[in-house]
Amino acid sequence: MKVGAAALAGGIFGILGTLCFLVAFGTDYWLVASDNCGPYPWPTQETPAGDTYANTTEIQLVEAVTVSPSSLTLHHEGFFWRCAFEVEPATDEVLATLFTNQPKSKGCMHGYLFPLPVALGKVPHPNYDATAVFRGFWTVLIILGLVSALTGGFLLVCGVPFFSHKLYRLGGAFLITAACLFLFTLLLYVLWMEVVDVKRYILQERGESCFSARVSVLYGLSFMVAAAGVPLELVSGMVFLLVGRALHASK
Repeated sequence: MKVGAAALAGGIFGILGTLCFLVAFGTDYWLVASDNCGPYPWPTQETPAGDTYANTTEIQLVEAVTVSPSSLTLHHEGFFWRCAFEVEPATDEVLATLFTNQPKSKGCMHGYLFPLPVALGKVPHPNYDATAVFRGFWTVLIILGLVSALTGGFLLVCGVPFFSHKLYRLGGAFLITAACLFLFTLLLYVLWMEVVDVKRYILQERGESCFSARVSVLYGLSFMVAAAGVPLELVSGMVFLLVGRALHASK
């Protein structure tokens, strides 16, 4: 009876933790930032470069619609997308990125390699500095963490009838691994935010002509959701390790 109750509690914690990881992975609000540097240029077409740059790609840029100089450009980014749109100066950055407050139109580009700088122009771009490889581990860690959480959940579902203590132990180990990987993901992201020149990353090419721009950078809701999922997943993994140990001792 006690083993069943512990397994139920562990399952609830595990489901909540995995859902947090899925939400953090699927939403694009890890980074929320705003600046007053003006319209944001977006790539509209890719064309092969000439023979001089045989291994590069030229990207045509389009300038956003001219807006009031007092407006702010709001950015939000995640694993899949990097987006920006214009807001009023008094707008709260976090509230403006909620699903219910999304603008009718905004510019977005694929961000699968986030938080690597997204070059607007010839590739390789000067913004790909030495820290780009270090920041690239963020992508690897978040994918491995999500895969570990889903694998652990699958193994635990297979072990529901309490016939195999090995499945419970293995599933718990995968959940603990997922929690550790997401913890490293969060720490790496915090390190990137605090050490790297995030202002340069936000402004991209616009920073070359906007030296006095004010940039506000915040941790987004996706980051907070991922942080909430780590202890839930860790507790779930430890509970299932204990359940597996109890099942093995009862045989």
